[in-house]
Amino acid sequence: MITAAARADDGVRDDGVLRVGSKRFTESYILAEVIAQTAAPHVKVEHRQGLGNTAIVLAALKNGAIDVYPEYVGTIDQEILRHTQPSSLEQIRRELAAQGLGVAVPLGFNNTYALAVRGDAQLRTLSDLARQPELHFGLSHEFIGRADGWPGLARRYALPQQPRGLDHGIAYEALAARQVDVIDIYSTDAKIARYGLTVLRDDRAYFPRYDAVLLYRLDAPQRFPAAWRAIAQLEGRIGERDMIAMNAAAELDGQPFAQVARQWLQSKGQGGAQAPTAPQRTTLAGALFGADFARLTGQHVLLVVLSVLLACVAGIPLGIVAAFKPPLRQPVLALTGMLQTVPSLALLAILIPLLGTIGTVPALIALFVYALLPVVRNTCTGMLGVPAGLRQAALALGLTPGQRLRHVDLPLAMPVILAGVKTAAVTSVGTATIAAFIGAGGYGERITTGLALNDNTLLLAGALPAAALALLTQGLFELVERRFTVLQRM
Repeated sequence: MITAAARADDGVRDDGVLRVGSKRFTESYILAEVIAQTAAPHVKVEHRQGLGNTAIVLAALKNGAIDVYPEYVGTIDQEILRHTQPSSLEQIRRELAAQGLGVAVPLGFNNTYALAVRGDAQLRTLSDLARQPELHFGLSHEFIGRADGWPGLARRYALPQQPRGLDHGIAYEALAARQVDVIDIYSTDAKIARYGLTVLRDDRAYFPRYDAVLLYRLDAPQRFPAAWRAIAQLEGRIGERDMIAMNAAAELDGQPFAQVARQWLQSKGQGGAQAPTAPQRTTLAGALFGADFARLTGQHVLLVVLSVLLACVAGIPLGIVAAFKPPLRQPVLALTGMLQTVPSLALLAILIPLLGTIGTVPALIALFVYALLPVVRNTCTGMLGVPAGLRQAALALGLTPGQRLRHVDLPLAMPVILAGVKTAAVTSVGTATIAAFIGAGGYGERITTGLALNDNTLLLAGALPAAALALLTQGLFELVERRFTVLQRM
C-alpha cells in the first residue's frame, strides 16, 4: 500500500481531488466523463481532458498528476508493458503493480483497432491489402508508432505501402473524399456506419483484444474509497452498442461529452453530476465568446507572457556572451537552434516525467525553449552591429565595460533585440496551443476538441482568437519599437 508519506516524498498532490485523465479522442473524453460523473457525488473531481497520446497520459498517471484514466488491455499489454505476445490479466496486474499502477473495472466492450476502406472497394481482409501496393494509407500518428500498430501489422501481412500520418478526427472525411484509401479505425467508431465503410477482417489474428478498463494508481481506492466503490459499479455496464451510441451522440449529433455521459448514466438509473468539459458545438460567434472564453484567454496570455519573459531573462545574457566571446558564439547559437527543432509533443513527453507534473510548468518550459532562439540570435546580431568606433570612444571616455554595455551597446542594439522578442512573442502565441495536450489550458483546448470531433466551428473558435492575439501582440511591439525610436532621436 502506498502511504501518504510516500506520496508526499514523491511530490504528489494529496488535496482530496480525484483527477481523471483522458486521451485526445472522442471515446476517451466520454469514458472519462462517465468516471468523473460517477465519482462526483462522493468526492471533488477534476477531468484533465485531452492529454495527448499514451506516453503523455501514462506519465501523468505515474507522477500522480492524474489518478485514473480509461485504457484498453491491448494497449497496456503491448504499448505500455511492451509484450510481444498477449499476456494474461494476472501477469499484466503483477507488472503494473511494480510501477505503482493497477488495472480494474472492465467496462464491458472490446474496442479493437482495425483498418477500413470505402464500401465500394473490392477488399474484405487485411491480406487483400498486400496485393494492392498502389493503395494510399492514411493512419493516425500514434498507430504508426505503436508497438501494436503499423510496424508489426506491416510485418505480419507483408504490406509494402508507406503510410502517411493523418489525424484520426479527419481520417473518415479524407477517406470519403478519396484522398486516402485505407485508414485505421476503432471498432466502436460511430462513423463506420455513417460512411458505409468496410472493416477489413484480421484474418491472421494480429490485433489483440482491446477490452476497455481503468488504469489507475494503486493508492486511489484507499484515498477515495466511496468514489471508488461507485466507479467499480461500472464494471460490465457499457456494451459495444452503448459505446457506439455515445460516440455517435458526440460526433454526429454534436452533443458535449458531459451531456453524453450524463444521459447514459441516467439511462442506467445513475445520476450524473456534471464535471468541467469542453465547450458545446454552437454557432461560430457562440463558440468564440462562450463561457470559457475569459478562462482560456487568461491561460493563453499567461503562458505567452511568462515564457517570453523567461526567454528574455535567459536569452539576452546568452546573446551578449555569444557576441563578445567568439569561441562560444557558434556553440550557443547551435544549442538554441537545436532546442528549437525538438518536436513539441516529444518535448512535453520528456518534461512530464522529469518534472513530475502536467499542466502549466512543463508547458512554460517548452514554450521558453521555443522562444529562446530568436531572442538569443537577435541579441547577438544587435551587439555585433554596434560600430567598433563607438565602443572604442566609450572606453576612451573612461567608461568601464559594464557601463559601456548599459549606455552604448544595449541602447544601440535594442531595436534588433526588440525585433527578436517580438518574433518570440508572436510565435509563442501559436505554439502555446500545445499546452492543451498536457492540461495547461489556453485556446488549444478548443482546437484539440475540435480535432477529436472534426468540428470546424470549434477549431475556428480556438484558431481565430489565437490569430487575433498574435496580431495584437505584433501591434503592441510595433508601438513599443516606434516609441523607442522616438526616444533615441530625442
